[in-house]
Amino acid sequence: MAGPGPRPIVRRRGVRRSVITLVLLALPSLILLLLINLYPLLYAGMQSVRAGNLISLGRFVGLDNYADVLQNPDFWSSALFTVIFTVTGVFGSWVIGLALAMLLRTKIPAGGVFKVLLLLPWVVPIVVSATSWNWLVATPQSPLPMLAEAIGFGNVLFLADPLLAKITVCVFKVWISFPFMMMMMSSALAGVDHGVYEAAKVDGATGWQAFRTITMPLISRSTYISWILMTIFCVNDFPTIFLLTGGGPVNATTSLVVLAYRTVFQNFQTGPGVAIAFLMTLVLVVISVVLYRQIRKVTIE
Repeated sequence: MAGPGPRPIVRRRGVRRSVITLVLLALPSLILLLLINLYPLLYAGMQSVRAGNLISLGRFVGLDNYADVLQNPDFWSSALFTVIFTVTGVFGSWVIGLALAMLLRTKIPAGGVFKVLLLLPWVVPIVVSATSWNWLVATPQSPLPMLAEAIGFGNVLFLADPLLAKITVCVFKVWISFPFMMMMMSSALAGVDHGVYEAAKVDGATGWQAFRTITMPLISRSTYISWILMTIFCVNDFPTIFLLTGGGPVNATTSLVVLAYRTVFQNFQTGPGVAIAFLMTLVLVVISVVLYRQIRKVTIE
């Protein structure tokens, strides 16, 4: 009767040794990650509370940099455009990506070739895409302005007019982003059984009812994940805007990341520039947490 007693103790010791071994094996990688990520973050935090430049930290000013940034009209105009750019990029690319994913799920001729062609905007380097769009819309001799003039819209300069420049940048972002959403939604739809739709059809459900009550709930987890990722991509997207418009005309397409770049590398004010970056990070964390809670809620249900 007394024989089996020590076995749980031996088992617990074995578990402890395994945990210690795993920790020791992972410790070098963890230390390396901390050195790579934590040190720049702490140094950036120090820069955000000092009146320095790219060479020296400068004197300590506390939260004055954050106060100056929040009182700067350029910050709020850039924040507004960042919201417009992000909302358009996320939901515009999601709607197109979902529609194409559902289309590709049906049996269409040359579906594989069609899918590869649709991936090109995402695969092609952003420099090539931005150069192509500049050739397409930038000057009066570009194809689209010439077409608009021929139709009767007059001399339309897509990148010289503030409103048209905003629209062009947002459309460009949707164009280069929808393939990512298409792949995310294709993966999600691949896990939905066709038998569910057949049962709904037998019950008399319309196509819209099946989409609303079956498709959307079943792909909601992947949808929230894609929204999180695309939100991060859009808010941090520097090359799309800078290569296409440089933030112009008259700062109409200046996002927060472009404003932070100008503040640090053109105005040499590292404190306010890093403060802008930290405020962006804070907003991204809040949005990610909200969407992650939605993912957990969907998973539990």
